[in-house]
Amino acid sequence: MSSNTEINIPDAPDLKEIVNQYTKHWKWFVIAVIIALGMAFVYLRYTKPEYVAEAKIQILDEKNSGAGLGLFQDLELLSGSNTAVVDEIEIINSRSNFIEVVKKLGLNTRVIAQGKIVETELYSNPPVKVNFIAADSIINKASFAFYLEFSSSTVFGYSQEENEPAQPIAFGKNFSTPIGDLVVTPNTEDFERFKNIKLKVVVNPVDEVAQSYRNRINISTHEKMSNVLNISLKDPIKEKAVHIIDELIKIYNKNAIDDKREIADRTSNFIDDRIAEIYGSLSSVDQSAQDFKTDRGLTDIGAETNINLNVGVANQQELSAMRTQLNIAASMKDVVEQQDNFEVLPGNIGLNDPTINSITSKYNELVLERNRLLKSSNEKNPVIVNLDQQIMGLKSNMQASLNSTVDNLGMRVSSLSGQQAAFNRKIYSSPKNERALRDITRQQQTTEQLYLYLLQKREEAQIAVASTAPRSKVIDFAHNPSPFPISPKRNIVYLAFLILGGLIPFSIIYGANLLDNKVHNMHSLEKVARNVPILGELPRLTNKDEKVIVKEDRSVLAESLRIIRTNLDYLIKTNRPSGGKNNVVFVTSSVPGEGKSFLSTNLAMTIASTDKKVLLLGADVRNPKLFEYFTGSSANKIAQKNAKNGLGLTDYLYDDSVELKDILSTLEIFKDSMDVIYSGRIPPNPAELLLSKRIKELFDYVSEQYDYVIVDTAPLMVVTDTLLISGYADHLIYVSRAGTTEKKAIQFPIKLQQDGKIKGLAFVVNYVKEANLGYGGKYGYGYGKHHKKWWRF
Repeated sequence: MSSNTEINIPDAPDLKEIVNQYTKHWKWFVIAVIIALGMAFVYLRYTKPEYVAEAKIQILDEKNSGAGLGLFQDLELLSGSNTAVVDEIEIINSRSNFIEVVKKLGLNTRVIAQGKIVETELYSNPPVKVNFIAADSIINKASFAFYLEFSSSTVFGYSQEENEPAQPIAFGKNFSTPIGDLVVTPNTEDFERFKNIKLKVVVNPVDEVAQSYRNRINISTHEKMSNVLNISLKDPIKEKAVHIIDELIKIYNKNAIDDKREIADRTSNFIDDRIAEIYGSLSSVDQSAQDFKTDRGLTDIGAETNINLNVGVANQQELSAMRTQLNIAASMKDVVEQQDNFEVLPGNIGLNDPTINSITSKYNELVLERNRLLKSSNEKNPVIVNLDQQIMGLKSNMQASLNSTVDNLGMRVSSLSGQQAAFNRKIYSSPKNERALRDITRQQQTTEQLYLYLLQKREEAQIAVASTAPRSKVIDFAHNPSPFPISPKRNIVYLAFLILGGLIPFSIIYGANLLDNKVHNMHSLEKVARNVPILGELPRLTNKDEKVIVKEDRSVLAESLRIIRTNLDYLIKTNRPSGGKNNVVFVTSSVPGEGKSFLSTNLAMTIASTDKKVLLLGADVRNPKLFEYFTGSSANKIAQKNAKNGLGLTDYLYDDSVELKDILSTLEIFKDSMDVIYSGRIPPNPAELLLSKRIKELFDYVSEQYDYVIVDTAPLMVVTDTLLISGYADHLIYVSRAGTTEKKAIQFPIKLQQDGKIKGLAFVVNYVKEANLGYGGKYGYGYGKHHKKWWRF
């Protein structure tokens, strides 16, 4: 058991064929490119050019700016690091900045000179100046336009609509508008230049204008970690773009300085408030120190303490001496009072009273004298009696002196003890007073230092406000780097339109080829019908062209038919069985209108011109067309030598009494002749009629009598008529119409042949464009026919 599997390997794409699909439409490419270049010219002519303005600034580091808020960092009122460059970009590009720019430059009011097609804004030196009397809050939100015309140097025409009559108004005179009163004043003396030009004044809301420029400006860093910013803006007016960038930088720096000054002012006010508060605290502390010293009688605690210590020591020494003297005097007194006889008293005991010491010394002398005398006499001795009297007198004086001295010394001791207690109290209270005074002094010093510090910072704040630096440094002021517009770029526009002009036909052709499912020529048919022979192709004819060949015809149609005839002869000879002619050729198609009758007629005439005996049989009994070709042609002058009064095939099949000779017509084709059997009258039952047994007799007879039998049959996909008689055909030519027959329709007859329902299948492509004849038009027909070159037309 074996099986044969056919593997279809797809053909490699032919690059030349692909290119030829586009080059054969070169005229459309040329037309499209010319139109595209014309459109580019019109676009460049009426498109407003855009210029670019650029500026370069450096964002300064706040810590290294030399002034500003760095002076207040010691107060710890501000914290955080310097603002990032990205944040500064957002600040520069803020909506509020652009609103201020628009207001400053008056960008919301434009004076436009109208032209036939393009309008031109008069920015640098507008001929008029428009002054609004209404409030800014109304003007900034207004959207209004009006028109001006100059009639003289003192009067202008005003209108709210472009085509309405202008109202004459004098320059400098108020006139009312929907957004309030306006005053228009002349801004130039060159009125002649604007005399025939209508001016349009447009007032737009400030917010919208600001947002428009905010969207168009570009701010970027010079490098990734750089503090340098590049600012650029595109605008149809070079000067306007420069002014906007410069004003934006100016406003940015001004706002930064204002912000710093506001913070400095707030800091200065805060310092002033703190100074006033601290000054009150300092006065209160000074008063407390004064009151403390006054209440406690203090001037200098340290000096006073030293004095008290020195005086206290001296007082203590004196007190001790006085107490010693008091004790001595008291002891002496006791001794004197307790002495009953005459005894010597202690001498030099340390009393500081000279009187007592003198009396004691005198007393002791007398007692010693008495004692010496008693050794030689008795107490009765007058001398001893006299001494006794003297001793008693001295003793009384001594007792009186001792009593007085003891009393005085006691009082002195008491006084010194009181003084010592006072000194001790002062000495003992000194640390407490010193601590209390130190607390008051510390508070006084702290308050005084803070007060002096704030006074210093207030002066620094004033210096900082006076020397506040901008937030950025301008490296390059706004300028136009090139005097030429950056948009539109002429070369790029022309190149883009040129490419677009080529892409449009290319895309159309590519899309058409991509979506194309039709047969267009013999080459496209070969890709579908790989193993089925293709006899040739027929050119497209116009309404002015003859539908049948003429005598000595050298047209493309005639040459195409000759090629088909040659290929058909080859098939007949190579496939001819022994004992048969193999000469019955059916011509059919998928649907009506694809040219099967056209091919049948012209192929039969072409074969007849070679001295062959040809029969043309009209088997399309539902829609016969052969009669029209021979009766309607004025070019061929075909002579019908034996027309049979309209009888045809259907008559022969229906009426057994009708013989072949009754339906056979002979046509004179130039010097040759050809027999024709027309379809006849249209029957009510064509399918059943074609099943008649006479059809076999007819084909058997004519195949023997003629060299070629060309049969024009009905379309295969519409009716079953052709299949009913397909068994009598040796060859079946399937006509496809270029641009009409779908490729999938070609599979239908191929499937029929594979199923054995038809045989000898071959294809012919009809209605092929001249550019597609042959293999993509490269090898077309028309050899020997002279064509002028396209540049000689």
